[in-house]
Amino acid sequence: MKVPFRIRVPASSANLGSGFDTVGLALSLYNFFDVLEIYSEKKYEIEIIGEGSSELKNDIENEIVQSYEKACNEWSIRPQGFRLRSINAIPLSRGLGSSSTAIVGGVMLANQLRDVPFRKKDLLPLMVEIEGHPDNVVPCCLGGMVVSCWNGQELRFVRLPRLPKTMAAIVAVPDFKVSTRLAREALPEVVPLKDAVFNLSRAALLAASWATGRWENLPWAMGDKIHQPFRAKLFPGGEDILSQLRKIPECSGVAISGSGPSVIAFSNSEVGDIAQVMCSIFSNHGVRSRFFVLNEDHYGAITINIES
Repeated sequence: MKVPFRIRVPASSANLGSGFDTVGLALSLYNFFDVLEIYSEKKYEIEIIGEGSSELKNDIENEIVQSYEKACNEWSIRPQGFRLRSINAIPLSRGLGSSSTAIVGGVMLANQLRDVPFRKKDLLPLMVEIEGHPDNVVPCCLGGMVVSCWNGQELRFVRLPRLPKTMAAIVAVPDFKVSTRLAREALPEVVPLKDAVFNLSRAALLAASWATGRWENLPWAMGDKIHQPFRAKLFPGGEDILSQLRKIPECSGVAISGSGPSVIAFSNSEVGDIAQVMCSIFSNHGVRSRFFVLNEDHYGAITINIES
């Protein structure tokens, strides 16, 4: 593909409660990586607009560059430099897969410079290897709701049917960060058998209900005892928002998005009311927040020709 071109990469919400490190959903919120020039020498010029513009590195330490170079090394091709404009709408460190967009974007950028590009699904094992687990990068790359398994070498995944067009995902994003490292450290090393069985049954129900359109099961299916009870304590209002939204009949399931602190809820109706409740709870706990009303993204990361 000739420059300039754009790689559009969606946000993703992992786990959805019971599907810890396994389930992920692509959402209609995007980062855009515009490749404006390709250089013969290895130099990188990155302009960052939007989310993270004052925090993200704009040189070789940028995650896009790092995943790009890893892909080039994996394929034994010489990495060329580039001028990149990164337009970010996905909040950083909020459980919406912003780092996964950089991994997916970097690998796809490298793939565009191959003489014969790989198919998108063939890029997944490398993306998962870079990320370390599949729940964000697989739906981020492919789009949709995906159940994934990774044993460190091989990847297996299944894309599930689309959400109904009437079903919205309401995501409340507090002005508060939880690092992935801290979220991992909060988890217990040993899980009681009854909690493991609880999650196994809910995860199976989640996949089966999503596959068959039994959306009335989501409030049950998104129940969890492995990670959310511990992660909800890491941010103000976490426990309160989960317990209160579960009592709202119009809420078709609620969960911490990824490792948090964003919270995702599903609903066929009263979307505005649910968003107001979510943001009010954060406000009552002294935290400002914003919300997005999103749809499922069904296309995943795509490459688009743009005018210079």
